[in-house]
Amino acid sequence: MSTQKTVRQPADEVEETALRIDKDKAEQIIDALNTDLANAYVLYHQLKKHHWNVEGAEFLELHRFLEEAYEHVEEGADIIAERAQALGGVPVAGPSNQEERATVEFEGEDVYDVRTSLENDLEMYGDIIEDLREHIQLAGNLGDPATEEILRTILVEVEEDAHHIEHYLEDDTLVLEEATH
Repeated sequence: MSTQKTVRQPADEVEETALRIDKDKAEQIIDALNTDLANAYVLYHQLKKHHWNVEGAEFLELHRFLEEAYEHVEEGADIIAERAQALGGVPVAGPSNQEERATVEFEGEDVYDVRTSLENDLEMYGDIIEDLREHIQLAGNLGDPATEEILRTILVEVEEDAHHIEHYLEDDTLVLEEATH
């Protein structure tokens, strides 16, 4: 651990930047971005858990899909964190801070059947989608079209992955019932 004791920027302070967004507006946007960032990492860890634990006839396809999904979440989180920093804020980074800040909740350490796991993921995706939509509107209302566009792009990816999970949860299957017993 570093012995450096000088704090360059306290986590709860917003600095003026060359982007010229009013500090009060920047604070509101950074607050929303940090919620999105925290939510992303809760989802990331849950998807990663499901990637590790998936079993059954659809194992390989779901294993690959979940890997792609958590990679999408991580890419979006990185973009969100960089935007918060560009606006003069400090992206929420520590696991305990992220958990505290998140509006979604990790399902816990227990391993569930694939359907339950995916249903839990879909529920979390839905909550995150709602938050992203609110934050897109907030950024627009506060005169920050760049953040609005960034979040829109992330929302498209999040909605697409959620839609894929919806397809996995449909009742139609090629797996014969006797193969599952």
